[in-house]
Parts: sequence; structure tokens; C-alpha cells
Amino acid sequence: MKNDLPFKDITVLELASVLAGPSVGMFFSELGANVIKVENIISNGDVTRHWKLGAEDPQTDITAYYTSINWGKKSIAIDISKKEGLEIVYELVKISDIILASYKPGDAEKLKVDYNTLKSVKKDIIYGCITGYGQNNHRAGYDAIIQAEAGFMFMNGEPDNPPTKMPVALMDVLAAHQLKEGILIALLKKNITGEGSFVEASLFQSGVASLVNQATNYLVANHIPQRLGSDHPNIAPYGTVFVSKDNKEFVIAVGSDKQFYELCEILEMPELAKDPKFAKNIDRVKNKTELKAILKKLFSNFTRKEILKKLDEKKIPAGAVNNMKEVFETKEAQELIINKNNLKGVRSAVFKIDNLFLKNPDIQMPPHYGEHTIEICRNILKMPDENIKNLINNKVLHCYESVK
Repeated sequence: MKNDLPFKDITVLELASVLAGPSVGMFFSELGANVIKVENIISNGDVTRHWKLGAEDPQTDITAYYTSINWGKKSIAIDISKKEGLEIVYELVKISDIILASYKPGDAEKLKVDYNTLKSVKKDIIYGCITGYGQNNHRAGYDAIIQAEAGFMFMNGEPDNPPTKMPVALMDVLAAHQLKEGILIALLKKNITGEGSFVEASLFQSGVASLVNQATNYLVANHIPQRLGSDHPNIAPYGTVFVSKDNKEFVIAVGSDKQFYELCEILEMPELAKDPKFAKNIDRVKNKTELKAILKKLFSNFTRKEILKKLDEKKIPAGAVNNMKEVFETKEAQELIINKNNLKGVRSAVFKIDNLFLKNPDIQMPPHYGEHTIEICRNILKMPDENIKNLINNKVLHCYESVK
């Protein structure tokens, strides 16, 4: 039940937009928090409401992209550049525990929703913000640019092809994880000291911190990682894509010399594992091109189903290259689907405690733009209906429906 969820007594005020900040808001909503999403009237709400596939309904404001990170929230649309709008934000801050923001450095101060200002409204507030490059760099953060500047694009792609952006906004996802971890630490601190905190994560530093072995390949071995397709720079054959007899793609990940020996047994070529060019991992890495050509020919003797079964029996890591339809046909992916009123999404809190997901059975559908403006003003802020009507008429507030 929702009342058993860990953040049932937490209110999150989401001033963030696009992906990173809102995904943190959704994480808290999944675990029971009351998340109020403040949307900007000037931009007609979160920009992801307007990022649509060609096949989507041109009239909807709940797009596939927006849906990915906005379950479980209530939306209030405010023009915070107006004094009355800013005052409403301050009233919401007073009842909130966590603020989520994603302004480029300097903008929060201009809008008077920066940490120091909101801390004067509520002393123990936890203010979590996403930046592109940190507080001392004015540049806005865009995932595609960060992928390029943090080294990911240079490494990603086939050797003879140009640098390639990854097909998800991974820098946003990584920064969101960093921010939520920081906020969780801040909550622990608040429980002990009663004090709030300013928590910040940048897309650039989150990306660089996630380079792991590719970073240390340079820092330790002075090797600048190059584009290798799906191959691994330190292990072979690992991550390599092969094609079966029935023209289906699959990947293997041989992480030890023992696994390579057993792979050669399956392929009925045990002598390959004894060849000095391939017997040890370091030799396989040096002679990767020759090894791939040999394995490519040997794998072409099997259907994908046959070879994956044989590899599984020997506990050699391997898997099919799945498209999105095939991904969501797996039992493991099915467990992560949120489904309400024929709208589907994917859970973001996918850890288990004592072998159980922390599920929020009452999670709300992603809200329409300004869907809860009246409800929040009337029921939470206790504003008279006449005041709400005047604020809507003066374009300080926007609501999805008229005052009833």
C-alpha cells in the first residue's frame, strides 16, 4: 500500500523540466512522495510535452517522451516572473521538503528561486539542482553536447565511421542518479541535524565519473580509447556481435580464459584455445581482428537459438540483440511496466528490498499541463475560488479545466 512507502510523508516541489530533474521527481513519487510539478506558463509547460513522434496524436500534451519521467505527479502551471506567481511558489516551498531545479547558473537567482532565497522561506529545505557543467560555468547542459564533450561520442561507433551519439540521453540519466543519491544523503543528514542542504550534480561530471575503465585506460595506461564498435578494449571476445546461420544477431561476453576454452569446445575447435595467439586474454586482445574472423565463420554454422542454448549450458555469457518489442516480451521487463487506463510507462525505482519491489499501487498517471492547478490552490494553499479565477484570468496561473 502507498502508506507503507518510505517517502509517504515527503513533499517534493519540482521546478525542473526536461529529463534529469523530473526523473528524480518520478523516483520519489514511485516511493510515495507527494510531487508537485511547477510548469512554466511562458513555455506552455514542460518542453517534453511538445517532443512527439510522427505517429503520436498532435493534440496530446502527454507525449511518449513526457510520459517516461512524469508518473505520479500533480501539475500546477504558474508564471513565476509575475509577483503573484512567485508568491504561490513560496507558499508551496513552505509545505515542501525537497526542491528540484534545473536552471542554468544565474537563472534561478534572477527568478528568485535559488537556494539562498528559498532557504529564507523554509530554513531546512533540501534544494537539489542539475547543472550542465557546475555552478561556475554559465553554459546550459544538453545531453548530446555533454556526450561529445565527456568523451562518449569519440569512443562510440564503428572504427571507420564518425563519432556516434547514444540513442538515450544517458548523461541526464546518470546525473539524475547522482542527484537522487545526494538528496538521499541530505535526508539522512536532516534526520540527524535538522538542517537542510544544497545538493548539486552536473551532467558533465556525472558523465566523466561514469567513464570507469575507459577513463583509467587513459589515466593509467596513457591509452586514448578509440571507436571499436561493440568490442571491448580490455577483453576479447567481449561485447562482439555475431550473426547466426539464420541471420540473427547475438552478443557474447567471454571474460576469462576458462570461458574461452569452453567456447572453443562448443565450436568444435578446441585447438584454438591452445594457440599462443589466443590462449590468454591479453593475446586475444592483441589479435582481436584475426580471432573475430575465425569466430564469425564458426558461429555461422549454428542458428541463434542453438548457439545460445549451448552457451547457456556452459554458463558462457551470451544474448540475443533484441529490438524494443522483444525487450518487453521478457518476463523481467514485464515486471517493470506501469499500466493505467491503457497508458504504459516504465518504473524508475527498480531495486528490491527483501526481494520485493517497493510499488506504489496508487501512482497517478502523468498529469496534463496545469491539471491540478485548481486542486493545489484550493485544497493545499486554501485559496478562495475568486482569487484563483482572478489569477487565471490575469495569466498568473493556467488550469487544464475551468474552476468548478
